[in-house]
Amino acid sequence: MQVVETNERGHATRFAQDAAARGLDAVVGFGGDGTLNEIATGLAGSDTALAMLPGGSTNVFVRTLGIANDPMVALTQLMAGIDRDEIEHVSLGQANGRYFTFHAGIGYDAAVVEQVERRSSLKRVVGQPLFAYSALYSWFRSYDRKYPHFTMNIDGRAIPNGFFSVVLNTNPYTFVGKHAIHLSSAASLEKKLVVVTFRKMTTPLMLKTLYSALRRGGLETSSGIDIATDVEHVKIEFPAPFSYQLDGDYLGETTSIDIKHCPEALRLVRPTIDF
Repeated sequence: MQVVETNERGHATRFAQDAAARGLDAVVGFGGDGTLNEIATGLAGSDTALAMLPGGSTNVFVRTLGIANDPMVALTQLMAGIDRDEIEHVSLGQANGRYFTFHAGIGYDAAVVEQVERRSSLKRVVGQPLFAYSALYSWFRSYDRKYPHFTMNIDGRAIPNGFFSVVLNTNPYTFVGKHAIHLSSAASLEKKLVVVTFRKMTTPLMLKTLYSALRRGGLETSSGIDIATDVEHVKIEFPAPFSYQLDGDYLGETTSIDIKHCPEALRLVRPTIDF
């Protein structure tokens, strides 16, 4: 066994690529969603499996599998899964050539992540309250909710007025403390992508959305929300730059994003959770 500590962006991807090239059975990643994204990127398309331990502030991808948020409990679950050879091929999403494991966020979602990263020194200390503050700040101060930010083409179907969109590779979308935020129960690592797009951003709509995501297990298509399932390809464009993020990592602004579904791209240790 070899232990490697990452010390810069992209280091985990390079290590994972080296591990795959050497034919190692598995890489165990201990870190947050950004680190695990880098490892998955390095292992995609190889026979080397990814096993995950939670080491970040939210640990969305680990928790979507039902793995405990406590690293020691998660380690016990992971070892049991490895002993039972519970390794599966799962799908990934890819945006402008970069993989994502659980979701891509475009517009408001990315603006919130940007605000969090501006205060990254507080992220581990403050935790969830920082995300709440950033969401409220973006809503009331920094994000334009009057005019659309992008247009979309989803498998040939046009949406001309996108304010905020999430492309899901799995569900839940994220967590608030112990509570999961479910945008669509149709999203799964075994299926194609699900695209949830907000065509307007009003306070009543967002309050209803939050209630449905927390209490009702997901959203439904309405005049303000478009939900597309079994999606293979998404094209997002606009003359003015818009923000986007992948797996909670803010990637800046662009005028075009090309997103596609990548089936069976990653071998993943998925332990059966029985305790």
